[in-house]
Amino acid sequence: MSRKSPFWFRTLNQIWKHSYAFGTRINLDRDKLISAAKRKTGLSNLGRDFNPEPLDKMLWSMEHEARLSPVGRFISHERLVSLISIRLRAEAFFKKYPQILEEELYPAWIIIGLQRTGTTKLQRLLARDPDHRVIPSWEVINPIPIQPDLYQPAFRPPHSTLSNPDPYPHPDDRRIAMARLAIRMLKLMSPGFFAVHPIDIMQPEEDILLLDVSFMSTTPEATMHVPTYSAWLERTDQSEAYAYAVKLLKFLQWIRPAKRWILKSPHHLEFPALIEKHFNQVHYIWPHRDLTESIPSFLSMVTYNRLIFSDHVDESEIRDHWTRKIGYMLERALSYRAENGNEGKFCDLSYARLIENSRNELRKIYAMNGGLTPALEEAFSLHEAEHPHRKHGIHRYHMEDFSLTRQEIESHTELYLNFIRKLHA
Repeated sequence: MSRKSPFWFRTLNQIWKHSYAFGTRINLDRDKLISAAKRKTGLSNLGRDFNPEPLDKMLWSMEHEARLSPVGRFISHERLVSLISIRLRAEAFFKKYPQILEEELYPAWIIIGLQRTGTTKLQRLLARDPDHRVIPSWEVINPIPIQPDLYQPAFRPPHSTLSNPDPYPHPDDRRIAMARLAIRMLKLMSPGFFAVHPIDIMQPEEDILLLDVSFMSTTPEATMHVPTYSAWLERTDQSEAYAYAVKLLKFLQWIRPAKRWILKSPHHLEFPALIEKHFNQVHYIWPHRDLTESIPSFLSMVTYNRLIFSDHVDESEIRDHWTRKIGYMLERALSYRAENGNEGKFCDLSYARLIENSRNELRKIYAMNGGLTPALEEAFSLHEAEHPHRKHGIHRYHMEDFSLTRQEIESHTELYLNFIRKLHA
């Protein structure tokens, strides 16, 4: 199956690239990116715990390996400046309101299933529970307000309650309009992407974007060819990224209180020990799907992602990189799970049953919290009626698209497949 960018998008990149001789090539220099963020925000403090090394490693790979298109360089520049700006704004809030970091982090249900295993549907269902705090797309892209004065009255002391929360988000918050524009541009650049992963700015999105603020996440390798950065990241302690993500979560629960976090990212499969170190009470929700379906589906998604950033996308490289990486992530999660006392932290779900009849799978989750109530069942039914499966089209993919075989998948995931056999037994 052929996956490619729209003709107009490819043409724009070609014209822009031909103009590089006139100085139109966008610079991805660390100091210039930081200076741009400081000018944009009018702030200068990145915090004592800011570490530039991850950004340097990422930029090297982007310059020397990713083969970024002109539009890819532009998007990368804007996103990197935005991430630095988020940290600058966060540090300003932490300084002005030190009580933010004194908050006790809410307990969390963390969805850690592999990519393409129903995790998005599950998180959006659980978001209907009024006790739950999620991070909608508009907010996770820009978790710290750009217009802080809008929220001065909403900053609550730690003893406040949920009975009379201030309006959030504020109707004049520019972050929502910015998110809408980003979604419109994504639809233009990659119209096939929404059949793979439907994005709704008001629906929850992966919290891996909070780790992006420390430039330590698998987002770059899912969107670009950055093997040197990816290898460095895999062997590097990522505790600082999780520590800062917790700071951001404390801000988010401070500005809009709830009782429990509902978080989601396959990235967390690799780091349950770090989550245990930095989070409060945690339960892991792990949906499972046949790997011969989920892996090629994800490889297709990565291909669409990378076509936004580069005109040179090698599907065989995507296959080799991510098939091995997925096996490694699964092994890390299973190793943690096998340690004493950790088995009880996991709730296993079936992707097929989640899609066919989610109610029974949801009951498994709510067995950890006293059971489903009629009000919640009604809320979940309403969500499914409003968001039917494949609402945005059918995502078509096959193992053959990537010359991927069952044997190759099994060679990287033997430990997980043995675990699934025992689980089914």
